Amino acid sequence: MSDREAHVHTAQGKFGQHISVGPHELCADEPVDLGGDDRGPSPHELLLSALGACTSMTVRMYAERKGWPVTAVDVKLTHEKSKRPTADGGPERTVTLLRRRVHLEGDLTDEQRTRLLEIANKCPVHKTLTGSIEIPTELA
Repeated sequence: MSDREAHVHTAQGKFGQHISVGPHELCADEPVDLGGDDRGPSPHELLLSALGACTSMTVRMYAERKGWPVTAVDVKLTHEKSKRPTADGGPERTVTLLRRRVHLEGDLTDEQRTRLLEIANKCPVHKTLTGSIEIPTELA
């Protein structure tokens, strides 16, 4: 089964967006301090949510397959931008940092915890974000 198409359409307010994916309805907006009405997560918050959900699902699936006693996975994420010098001494470049903290609940050994952290870095959304991405865009 392939991913369903996401459809995003202008909604209420300055930045409000209505999102539909299959039978699911969501909304996106910007916080009030950025001129929005805060009717939903911002686009970056939705991105963080996708990474967090995928991380948790992947870790749970792996632990279940191994028969490891994971009772819950808690993933917290933040997004920030940081200026970094370039290796050749040229102008600084902006780097996007998606910080992720994974908390595992269950009676796990240190080795199991270490392996599950490795698995977190193999979730499909993580691979997408750290891989080569192309976004062909056209007018409809």
